[in-house]
Amino acid sequence: MCGGGEIFAAAFLLQRPIIAWNCNGSPEVEDIMTDSIAVCVSEETLAQRMRAPARVMRTMVITAMLAAGVAACGTTDTTDTIRINKDQGSEQNISSLTAVINSNPSDPEGYNTRGSAYGRAGQFGDALDDFNRAIELNPRFYQAYANRGLIYRNQGKPELALQDYNTALQLSPRYDVAFIGRGNIYRQAGQLDAAMNDYNKAIGLDTTDPRAYHNRGLIYQRRGNHAKAIDDFSTAISLSPNSAEPYNGRGISYAALNDNDNAFSDFNTAITLDGNLAESWANQALIYERQGNRNKAYRSYAQALKLDPKYQPAMDGVARTRGAPAAN
Repeated sequence: MCGGGEIFAAAFLLQRPIIAWNCNGSPEVEDIMTDSIAVCVSEETLAQRMRAPARVMRTMVITAMLAAGVAACGTTDTTDTIRINKDQGSEQNISSLTAVINSNPSDPEGYNTRGSAYGRAGQFGDALDDFNRAIELNPRFYQAYANRGLIYRNQGKPELALQDYNTALQLSPRYDVAFIGRGNIYRQAGQLDAAMNDYNKAIGLDTTDPRAYHNRGLIYQRRGNHAKAIDDFSTAISLSPNSAEPYNGRGISYAALNDNDNAFSDFNTAITLDGNLAESWANQALIYERQGNRNKAYRSYAQALKLDPKYQPAMDGVARTRGAPAAN
């Protein structure tokens, strides 16, 4: 029977059904390289990029690479930021989930599932109400604690999120999703050893969640261990081949090792998978710069800036390459 797992929005970049049920767990609100909310939903986890904290991390990566004489490529972070899907909160979807609750108001699964839909729709207040009710009905509902923790994380309340992930792990010490979620909190707080420990624990539990490998790869990358980073990004890709984020991450490490061909291939694949990520276009542009093609670099930087007008690497790239002579 379906247990209380986390709510996973479908695969990283695949179209998500409003509710797609199977018995691999209960819904969790998502991260990815996005976190997911746990319900009995999809087998795959969604990859999602961070908002402001991601820009800080990308800038740090770029600064470090420039200092090392490497082309400054930005990388997409993966964390517990929820990718908003308004359809999840549609009147039709919520009405159907509410009908399930009304038919059995003492079942915490119904509240966890509806809370997950609210969370993916960005209706965090309603999501919290439902997760609170699920926990009230079943104080040992560890997936609901993880879901609530992810909502707190998205509300900028990491302390409360950490408490909920800790509770989830006390109730279910082998819950890989909670290790990954807690690891993301540690990583964003700069506690890289603690984050690495949690990702290692999730991986040691044979998790098939690509976030564990992707996020561990980001730590290896930040520490300059690009060979191990490439291995982890490659594993993340094998687990979620339709997600752009690990291709960007792996491309950054290839670029740091001066493997421009593989870096360029990964950045181009990332663009093919999701042409709306500013990071991918800026990364591609940096390889064009390395190749001496400033005209194409400018066009890619400009596209990145169009997608994210506040993305500093794209702003800097446009400034460097503006006025480049047209390619012959």
